[in-house]
Amino acid sequence: MENVLEVNNLTIEFKSDRGWLPAVTDVSFQLRKGEILALVGESGCGKSISCMSLARLLPSPPARIPRGEVLLTRRDGVTEDVMKLPPRQLRRIRGGEIAYIFQEPSVSLNPVFRVGAQIAEAIELHRPEVENVEEEVAELLRKVGIPSPEERMRLYPHELSGGMQQRVMIAMALASRPSILVADEPTTALDVTIQAQILDLLAELRKKFGMSIILVTHNLGIVSEMADRVCVMYAGRIVETAPVRELIDHPRHPYTAALLSAVPKLGGSHGKLSTIPGSVPPPARFPAGCRFCDRCALRRTLPEAEQRLCETELPEMRELAPGHFCACRRIGADA
Repeated sequence: MENVLEVNNLTIEFKSDRGWLPAVTDVSFQLRKGEILALVGESGCGKSISCMSLARLLPSPPARIPRGEVLLTRRDGVTEDVMKLPPRQLRRIRGGEIAYIFQEPSVSLNPVFRVGAQIAEAIELHRPEVENVEEEVAELLRKVGIPSPEERMRLYPHELSGGMQQRVMIAMALASRPSILVADEPTTALDVTIQAQILDLLAELRKKFGMSIILVTHNLGIVSEMADRVCVMYAGRIVETAPVRELIDHPRHPYTAALLSAVPKLGGSHGKLSTIPGSVPPPARFPAGCRFCDRCALRRTLPEAEQRLCETELPEMRELAPGHFCACRRIGADA
């Protein structure tokens, strides 16, 4: 299956009083045509800023991208490095080829414009060939499951529920017919019933339009239902990537295993939930070696000399099974 996006060694730094700090380091992944790729990890692991960098949305300063490439294959078949595009061509990519859905629709939507006008703006910018824009807006709202779209398009964001606002955001993202949809925690602010509706809608739209989707989440339950492949991020690095069923059934990295063990299970024991001690280190305190070493249960079982190697040696990404890669010096070392 062909790739529509290939990210190689993406590194993102932020300016601080201590100089430039690495928020994301050498992140690499591929997105195939028509697939859903999940980026998973705790808050602060670098998932959102990695995705925002795909269309160079991070303000500079304070952010900079000292190295890395984002190879995007456009709808016309031409592949280009987004990192090298001038501003005029970037405007065509943003929304036109890569569209975003963010987790807070009430913040993302402009409160002083009617929702129909906001969707219409996206159509006029990226699809000037559309003759009847108002009719197209109504059709988009209908496709995302909003009843009476001709009436709803004349409402302001505050007149819609959270679920309806998120559907408007999806309609706005679809307005330009993007080849890639980045859904950044799209259900976080919604109740469980509406979450399920939004996720079902995304899956349906993927099939209908053939879009590729990057799903950013910390919810492994969503991942197991929605994704085709998974990249697990920790402290600005990808530590494991695999097809979703392979990763759920055979997690190899200690961080992935710890995340899965912390998921509540229906009919499980009534004792305390499993947790991961500590928290994600800030960029100023990233270890030279494995960034998970201070919290790793596997490391604590090793001799002291081996523990020091975890702190100082950067683990390589190894392929343990077809399509299953893991960055842990203790896992797959003999593979």
